[in-house]
Amino acid sequence: MRLLRPREENVALPLTTDDRLGDDRLEQLLVAAGKVSAERLEDTRHSSIAPGDSLAGRLVAAGLISTEELTATIAAYYGAERIDLSRVAPAPEALALLRREQARALRAVPIAVDQQGVRVAVVDPSPEHVALVQAAIGRPVHALVATHQGIVRALDAEYRVTDEVGRHVQAFETRDELRRESEQRSTGQVNEDAPVVQVVQKIITQGLHDRASDIHLEPAGERVRVRYRIDGALVDVLDLPGSIGPALVSRVKILAGMNIVERRRPQDGQISMTVDQREVDIRIASTAVVGGEKLVLRLLDKSRPLFRTKQLGMAPETEEKYVALLRQPYGMVVCAGPTGGGKTTTLYASLGELDTPERNIMTIEDPVEYTFDSINQIQINEQAGMTFAGGLKSILRQDPDVILVGEIRDVDTARIAVQSALTGHLVLSSLHATEAVSALYRLLDMGIEAFLIASSVSAVMAQRLVRRSCTSCLESYVPSAEELAFLRSIGGAQPIGGFRRGAGCHYCSGTGYLERIGVYELLVITDAMRELIVDHAPQDSLRKLARCEGMSTLQEQGARLVAEGITTAAEVMRSIYVAGV
Repeated sequence: MRLLRPREENVALPLTTDDRLGDDRLEQLLVAAGKVSAERLEDTRHSSIAPGDSLAGRLVAAGLISTEELTATIAAYYGAERIDLSRVAPAPEALALLRREQARALRAVPIAVDQQGVRVAVVDPSPEHVALVQAAIGRPVHALVATHQGIVRALDAEYRVTDEVGRHVQAFETRDELRRESEQRSTGQVNEDAPVVQVVQKIITQGLHDRASDIHLEPAGERVRVRYRIDGALVDVLDLPGSIGPALVSRVKILAGMNIVERRRPQDGQISMTVDQREVDIRIASTAVVGGEKLVLRLLDKSRPLFRTKQLGMAPETEEKYVALLRQPYGMVVCAGPTGGGKTTTLYASLGELDTPERNIMTIEDPVEYTFDSINQIQINEQAGMTFAGGLKSILRQDPDVILVGEIRDVDTARIAVQSALTGHLVLSSLHATEAVSALYRLLDMGIEAFLIASSVSAVMAQRLVRRSCTSCLESYVPSAEELAFLRSIGGAQPIGGFRRGAGCHYCSGTGYLERIGVYELLVITDAMRELIVDHAPQDSLRKLARCEGMSTLQEQGARLVAEGITTAAEVMRSIYVAGV
């Protein structure tokens, strides 16, 4: 087995009871330092911001203190040094002093070993907590204070769940797990301690830690390749022996309630599970390939916070226009883009703007990715006869104000959605298309009459996702001639302070990119555009009119992100289709 390392997680998790300072002690510390008044602290204690969180989490959520300022205050109070974990690579011999479970429970990351003892990064440098860390390590400890986010990143980067896969693979081969899996299929029972069960669990757990959107299990000759899709790019993670492949497939199929005997036809399934106290839904798709069956697991972490429109990455003027469109009482707003382009995220952010007690909001989705207590959501179930078209018909009898259609896939769904927009409802939906103008012609290709499209569609928001440059390792660089030519072709400007990119560091696993941001193209349908649509004018004519009326293209918005230093020209070239610019 060969172990590879993908990029690490960059998710700021809330402070929990495992890693927070005592609230009373922290309150005294902040008041003594003059950072927060006693009155504001008392208000924050009983506020609804970040309910269930520690006092530190509530203060940060309320904007009363930043994470860095909180860390600096704690370090100064205890006379401890601070450490920036993004600039430090912990030594393997230091990490070996704490098991993964111990490190996570103590929120401690051993950094280095010297003659005086062990240098350990912690969130809480109090003598009581340091004594616990010292007892676990068994050596003198010198505490260094890091931010909570830095500790979480380092724990996920250094104590990787997949490091334990090799032991389970060896056990699998030694105990002839393939034969035992065959026996389990006949009884329908699974030993939760079986090596193949542990391998599947650890692959899923590490995928969640690494923010993977998909996990690929692929038979490749005498091996099984495991890859994660992180920030839109596939990364090799594991090479497993080929003998374990059928058992892995059977285990996942059992979890998803799929037919483990059928290996020739494609199948779909779904798993709901809890990983590290986080609820996860996993969609499974299997297909037969040369050498066996390939599985793709799409991970949906329900614990991740939903975005608001201001956080998506839209230009301020685009966001202002889009929110104004959402306030209209009727019409149809379409989000267009490729698979994995962030359309669902934009639709959910739109619902966040519309969710008020006086509106009846109903959705029909496949699957329902996030649940809202105040929104009525319908799950597609084709086996039970619940399709997009059929569900949309039933929604219209429920007195809705706002309707969200997860995806327009066929002419029946498109026709009902258009008719809903014409009869006094605000309809939000997604559609696969390359850019905003082509989305309108996609509806025409489906067979929807031009006059219905012109009358019902209010706007089309086309989008892509591009990777952000890692801010922990930015450096100046000279772009290639191809990048400069691309920027000139779309009217891009050089960033203030020069071109910068991620050099590759501990956090981004050497890629130079971490997380993603949206690139948006908003086409607002005007009366002049409606005339062109009804006349079946060519796409180029409608696109030229849209440009004349002020539409900013995907390429221009990508150039804006380059000029602001958020991403690189190479990444915009990779992510945004530029032919015909």
